[in-house]
Amino acid sequence: MTITIAQPTTTDRETMTDGRAADAAADLIVALAAMPSDDPRRAALRDRTIEAWLPLARHLAKRYSGRGELTDDLVQTAMVGLIKAVDRFDASRGVDFSGYAIPTIVGEIKRHFRDRTWSIRVPRRLQELRLAISEANSTLTHKLGRSPLVADIATYLGITEEEVLEGLEGARAYNTTSLSTPLGTDGSAELGDTISDDTDEYAEVELRATLGPALAMLDAREQRIITLRFYGNLTQSQIADQIGISQMHVSRLLTKALVKLRGHMDVDAFN
Repeated sequence: MTITIAQPTTTDRETMTDGRAADAAADLIVALAAMPSDDPRRAALRDRTIEAWLPLARHLAKRYSGRGELTDDLVQTAMVGLIKAVDRFDASRGVDFSGYAIPTIVGEIKRHFRDRTWSIRVPRRLQELRLAISEANSTLTHKLGRSPLVADIATYLGITEEEVLEGLEGARAYNTTSLSTPLGTDGSAELGDTISDDTDEYAEVELRATLGPALAMLDAREQRIITLRFYGNLTQSQIADQIGISQMHVSRLLTKALVKLRGHMDVDAFN
């Protein structure tokens, strides 16, 4: 799964507005790249080079502030990317350091968001799939002039529709909301207050009335999997043994069936 990395911009390259400081930083990285690895002066020069390029790291970190992560944490992450860029830079390739450092630092920041900001831990494959689906959705919305269908996204990414549905389902773990979240301007009620208790018979009647027609929209295999899972209380592995398919296939079919049910029901009974 390929994750697009932001390309250097003119603004990024002009982050260090002091011309002399920028020239000095450029000279330091060139000198460091040319210095033999066993030179005793290299450690001190490396420290000076990293310090000289810190404004670039801070600038890129602030670009991603306001997205749920502390700015200090983003700056620390950007500094890790900067250090990697300094240590790996090869001046012989003919690329200026900023053109190499910017995607390296931005990539480190994006990995931080991918690995650290999920409310519920999910496999990295699903994390990367969520990012790919999000980017595909933005691109296709602009290209098609409408919200893309699951089939559109699957074709664009070269994956199956089941994989797209799996990625959308996995994305639900990215953010969670506390039941203590206040509602309204006066804060007199909380989100948890809106959840029905076991004595809410009206909600149960409504659920049963809408569930039947929604289940009828599923194919026979999907209906059987839903029945075995939620009425038979079987695990996905047990269902796989009964039907004769893999547990992963059961998981995908179950996800696809639940998405269909939500589309035909006014209440979300499967959270």
